[in-house]
Formats: sequence, C-alpha cells, structure tokens
Amino acid sequence: MVPAVTGRASRVVSRRWIGRHRRTLLGAALVVAVIVSAIGAGWLAPRDPLAQEILARLQPPGWSDGDGWTAWLGTDHVGRDILSRLLYGGRISLLISLTSVAGSLAIGLVLGLVAGFYGGSLETLIMRLTDLQLAFPFILLALAIVALLGPSLVNIVVVFTVTSWPIYARVVRGSVLALKQQDFVTAARALGRAEWGILARHVAPNTVAPLTVIAFFEIARMIITEAALGFLGLGVQPPTATWGNMLADGRDYIRDAWWLSAFPGLAIMVMAAGVNLLGDGLRDILDPRHHAS
Repeated sequence: MVPAVTGRASRVVSRRWIGRHRRTLLGAALVVAVIVSAIGAGWLAPRDPLAQEILARLQPPGWSDGDGWTAWLGTDHVGRDILSRLLYGGRISLLISLTSVAGSLAIGLVLGLVAGFYGGSLETLIMRLTDLQLAFPFILLALAIVALLGPSLVNIVVVFTVTSWPIYARVVRGSVLALKQQDFVTAARALGRAEWGILARHVAPNTVAPLTVIAFFEIARMIITEAALGFLGLGVQPPTATWGNMLADGRDYIRDAWWLSAFPGLAIMVMAAGVNLLGDGLRDILDPRHHAS
C-alpha cells in the first residue's frame, strides 16, 4: 500500500507543480519551438531564402504556383518565400542575442566578482565605469557605435556585448558583498584556502541563480534591439534575412501586403514573450523565498 500512496502523492505534487508553473512551461515551449525551427531551417524551409521570383511577388499566404511550391506565409516584394526567410532569420537573431548575452555575462561576472571581493580602488574604478555606461540609454549607445563601426553581424555582437555587461557586474558585486561575510567563506579562509580559490569555488557558484534570470530577460531585450537596428538599416545587411530587416522590407507595403511585416513581428513577439515567461518562472523557482511560501 505504501508505494500506491507514494505514487498518488507524487502525482498530486506533479499536478500542483505544473499548475503553479504553467506560464513557465508555456514560455519554455515557445522558446524551444523557435530554437528548433531556427536550427532546423535547412530542413523546414520550403525554398532558398534568397531565391527571387519576380512573377510571384507580393503573393498572399497560402498562394501556390502549381508546381509544388506553396508560399504558406506569402512572398515579399521580390518573390522570396516569407516562411523560409523567417526560419533563416531566426538563426541570425538567436545567434546575435545568445552570443551577446554570453559575452556580456562573462565580462560582467568577472568584473563584478573582482569589485565585490577585493574592494578598494579597483572596486571604485569598476563601479564608476559601470555607472558611466549605465548613464547612456542602451539603444542610443548601440546606435551610435554601430553607425561608427558599420553594420555587420560581428560588429553588432561586439556592440551588444560591450554595452550590456554593467547590469551583470552590479548584480554580481551586490551578491558578492553579502556572500563574503558568510560563515562558509570565513571557514574557507581559516582553512588556508587561496583567495582566488574561495572566489572560484565558494562565491562565484552562488551568483548563478540571479545571473540566470537576468540573462533570460536580456535575451529578449537583445532580440528586440537587434530587430530595431535591422528596421533602421543598421543591423545585418540584406540580402541576409533577419526579423528586423524583414520588418523594414514590409513597411512600404503595409497597406497592400500586411504579411510582410505581420509574420516577422509575430515571431519577435512570440520569442520575446516566451523568454520573458521562462525568465519570470525561473526567478520564482530559484528564489528560496518562493519555496518557503
């Protein structure tokens, strides 16, 4: 009888967990769907995203040419398949956002650990640099640097990386200031552990939870910012497809061909909403106060 009770209890706990974290699961499902479709673009895309067919320009969703090609999401102003460009454009948008977040997180983690653990003039220098960079609006700073360096995938990743690390540095520094007063750090020092060893083995791992939550929200912000740069003509340049430059292509045809802008905009919205829901759920899961309640 005990296994039956245990099994029934586990099912009840599972249902409660699913009920509490339905938004998290929805966000995870949206993010996984977008990532899988982007990675599998080579197999899922019905046509080459760069292939032009002038006679098939501005065809509505569901249009078919009678030779086996159906433009499920319509075609653009030069006859390119919207669905194919949407899938391949997702690759670029995800590559930029994930690479930028990883790079800025690494920089912010290192600088935040150093500032919070060692303190002194080094902390003052790092935090004043952080304050200086945070004083500038992110999008304006990104626009200025991209306009100076020139629009390209590498330049955009570099710009997003070097302009986004301060938020991680501030959070890590605050966590380290609290952690280095804890008993386990004092015990490690009493045992003769090296400072860098304490920092790497005892302090840094305890900053993972807040950094994970921030990173997910930053992914959504990077996707939206990359789309904004692409819309303004400062993103990855055509003919390479990104969600941002697809939006830019459709702005001149918004009255007659709504699908040119609607589907890239929907893709941006779905990915940003999914990442935000997932990040919000992870914040609740990783917060000890949430489990205590």
